[in-house]
Amino acid sequence: MTPEHSENKDNKGICRLAVVPVRSYPSETSEMVTQLLFGDHYKVLEQMNNGKWLKIEIHFDEYLGWIDAKQHYAISDAYFNHLNDVNFKICTDINGSLLFNKTPIQILIGSILPISSMELFDMEDQLAFNGDSHNLGNAMGFDFIKQIAFKYLNAPYLWGGKTPFGIDCSGFIQMVFKIAGYKLSRDASEQALLGTKVSSLVQAQPGDLCFFGTKTKITHVGMLLPENKIIHASGCVRVDSLTEQGILHATTSELTHKLQLIKRVIRG
Repeated sequence: MTPEHSENKDNKGICRLAVVPVRSYPSETSEMVTQLLFGDHYKVLEQMNNGKWLKIEIHFDEYLGWIDAKQHYAISDAYFNHLNDVNFKICTDINGSLLFNKTPIQILIGSILPISSMELFDMEDQLAFNGDSHNLGNAMGFDFIKQIAFKYLNAPYLWGGKTPFGIDCSGFIQMVFKIAGYKLSRDASEQALLGTKVSSLVQAQPGDLCFFGTKTKITHVGMLLPENKIIHASGCVRVDSLTEQGILHATTSELTHKLQLIKRVIRG
């Protein structure tokens, strides 16, 4: 049976749940390609199956995928545009809770909080958050980035994941740098196109992004730490050693990923 399909290009939405799976096709059994966290906003491009599934474009990284319409929260064009123009807070606690329209919601690190100052921001929603956060308008240095990265240590690997309870390699890098005030693409191959190329590991600095795979295909990414260590998501978020050849597993000394490229994205 062919699913029913209709265009729906004017709708806007925002994630009002802790985490929402975004899938490659409009089906619960389809591959999860990324996730929405609380506060992520998006455009609705089309719908299928009598509006039960919505194809969205996430505003932050222009990533496309399908969400269950039951997890969609519609917002006006004016509110959507306001979200684009204001640097809100982002949650830096591993997990926390907030009151949204007087209802408690559990949220995760990396969730956007529509609070523009220490006072409650109130436009269309009533929101109260008690916890640690950071202003998205401030691009931070390596010390802050490292502190955030280590909050994900031992997070299990999950294809398409973006949380400490399941994350993939590029999602890990994207989220860490997003919290620190940087806008990176979702996939490792696209992240490799950003920043300034570093000629060799000898010239690299802590905070540089290291890309792995083959000469024609980037399949993995991690962040350089001092003393030629690297933090990356492989099985779990872990710290291993890095050489000019690639990643050496901390326990087995096996070469697990072949180094192809180093890029610098930290400003200053």
